[in-house]
Amino acid sequence: MKRYLFFITLLVGSMSASAQISHILGHWMTVDDKTGNNYAVVTIYQQPDGLYYGKISKMLVGPKDLVCELCEGEDHNAPIEGLVILRGMTYDAKKNQLTGGKVLDPESGKFYYGKVYPQNGKLVLRGSLDKFGVLGRNQTWIRAK
Repeated sequence: MKRYLFFITLLVGSMSASAQISHILGHWMTVDDKTGNNYAVVTIYQQPDGLYYGKISKMLVGPKDLVCELCEGEDHNAPIEGLVILRGMTYDAKKNQLTGGKVLDPESGKFYYGKVYPQNGKLVLRGSLDKFGVLGRNQTWIRAK
C-alpha cells in the first residue's frame, strides 16, 4: 500500500510541475522599457538536454536584417531574429522559475545572470550583474497570441 501511495504522489507531483512550466514555455512579446511598445517575440523552449532556452523568433519593429554588432564570438554580427537570448536555464519547480543560465542583451552584446518567472499572467525576466539578482532590472513580457 505504501508503494502505491508513493507512486501516486510522484505522479501527481510530476504532473503539477509540468503544468507550472507550461506557464513559462511558448511565445512572449517583449515590451520596450522606454517606449512601452512591443519589440519582439521570444520563444521559450526546452532542449533534449533538459535545459531551457529562448530565442527571438520575430522582430516587431525596425528592419528585419538587424544584426548583433556588439555581440562577441559566434553571436557577433548574427541576425537578431533567431538569436538565442536565454541560454542554459534550469527549471526550479519549487519557485516556478527558470534560473541558472545566461541572458544576452542584444543591444549591448553583454551576458547577464537571469531568472524568468510568471507573474499575474505575464512573464518577468530579471537580468542582473550578480547571481543573487540584487543589481539588475526587470522586463515584463506578455503572452503572444
